[in-house]
Amino acid sequence: MSLTTHDATATVTVQLRYFAAAAEAAGAPSEEVTLPVGATAEDLLGAIGAERPELRRVLDISSLLVDGVVREDRSLPLQTAGTPTALRVDVLPPFAGG
Repeated sequence: MSLTTHDATATVTVQLRYFAAAAEAAGAPSEEVTLPVGATAEDLLGAIGAERPELRRVLDISSLLVDGVVREDRSLPLQTAGTPTALRVDVLPPFAGG
C-alpha cells in the first residue's frame, strides 16, 4: 500500500510491524507504507485501515510505538526534526495477562 504526494522527495517510508490480533487483521506481520512528510499517526492509521474495517477496529484500540517510543497523541507528526525518512511503527493490540 502506498500513499504519495505530488513531490516524491517529500515522503517518509513507514515500516509497520503488526503483533497478535493486529497481524491477524492485517493478514501479514508487516507492511511498508509511504506517506507525505508531516503525516500524523492518525493519517497512517487512516491510510492502512481505509479499506480494511477489521484492521481499523484493531488499530483504534492498539498502542503505537514509533521507533520504539510510545505515541499517545496520534495527532502529532510521525517524524520530528532531524529524524530519518524511514520510520518503524509497531502496532500492539491490547492483550490479557502481562
